Amino acid sequence: MASPSAIIVQYVVVRGDLVASLKWPLGALIAQACHAATAVMHLNYNDGATQRYLADVDNMRKVVLEAPDESALRQLAAKLEENGVLHKLWIEQPEDYATCLAVKPYEKAEVQKYFKKFKLYQGPPLKVSEEEAPAADK
Repeated sequence: MASPSAIIVQYVVVRGDLVASLKWPLGALIAQACHAATAVMHLNYNDGATQRYLADVDNMRKVVLEAPDESALRQLAAKLEENGVLHKLWIEQPEDYATCLAVKPYEKAEVQKYFKKFKLYQGPPLKVSEEEAPAADK
């Protein structure tokens, strides 16, 4: 039984190479994460942890991590599947490649071990306009 004070979190893992190497727009990658997170919530709506997570929408916790490529994302999906961790691997169509993975909300202590090798997603370096650049850079 879940303890009332347990931290419930949703992990979302995006492919960093889509923006960094394959030059996807950042907004497109964010959309992939939204698709996966929405889908896994829908598929697990009646789950107890999902209901507790949704009951306090102003305090939902998500951790967005980066997988280096599709292979790493698919390996994570296989590991989660093997261990009964409910998730949604988002497959972009018609290309048929994995872009993102989201787990249903879980108590953090129950699933964080599967995500330790992934780093927080930092996104691409932000462009700075000439007006905003420090004087030393001009």
